[in-house]
Amino acid sequence: MKKLKKNDLVVVLAGKDKGKTGEITRILDDTRLYVSGINMIKRHTKGNPQGGQPGGIIEREAPIQRSNVAIFNRATSKADRVGFKALEDGKQVRIFKSTGEQIDD
Repeated sequence: MKKLKKNDLVVVLAGKDKGKTGEITRILDDTRLYVSGINMIKRHTKGNPQGGQPGGIIEREAPIQRSNVAIFNRATSKADRVGFKALEDGKQVRIFKSTGEQIDD
């Protein structure tokens, strides 16, 4: 089981977007992920008249290191760590380390 999943709300701990929050939109591998509105870059693209693509400067998200984000706990309004807990029926769930509350799974 992974500590961070798609659609989790995370807060950035380091870098130019430190302190901002966003939702995980895509996970590339064990080390990098995309967060909505975080690590925005400008991409200079050439137009393609056959494909209907106009040229220009497009702003889009770039991947960020997983170690630079932490899950956001709405109850405390702070970054938190993720732990795991086994329920009575044997199912494993994610919990917030600070409060022990279950992360909505």
